[in-house]
Amino acid sequence: MELMTRGELSKRTGISTAAIRYYEGHDILPLPKRSSNGYRLYTEDALLKIEFVKEAKSLGYSLKEIKEILDMLSREVNPDTLRKIVQHKLEEIEEKIQSFRFMQSLLSNLLETSDQDIQDYLKSFRKTK
Repeated sequence: MELMTRGELSKRTGISTAAIRYYEGHDILPLPKRSSNGYRLYTEDALLKIEFVKEAKSLGYSLKEIKEILDMLSREVNPDTLRKIVQHKLEEIEEKIQSFRFMQSLLSNLLETSDQDIQDYLKSFRKTK
């Protein structure tokens, strides 16, 4: 089993040593064993968990959600439970997409607004004497 220091783990995963410390402090990663000279020594398990965290974050999961999932995965897990978690995230993403489409529509409409209408609107924010 290959052991690595925090710096080596950082290089292999592409995340900062500060992020690794943060993950340890928030129980996303377990605290590593220490060598006789005090260096923290990480196993491949830490590498896999960090890669999981990176992938989950890219899918829109919060660190709190990721921690809950990692806790769940460390026990026997029912596939239906995992499916429900994924389904819930899909629903959240769909809500965000709808919200972005609405904002896109508003902004597109603004681009089609006449200069005079924009000027009239902006005057309402200026102080009159």
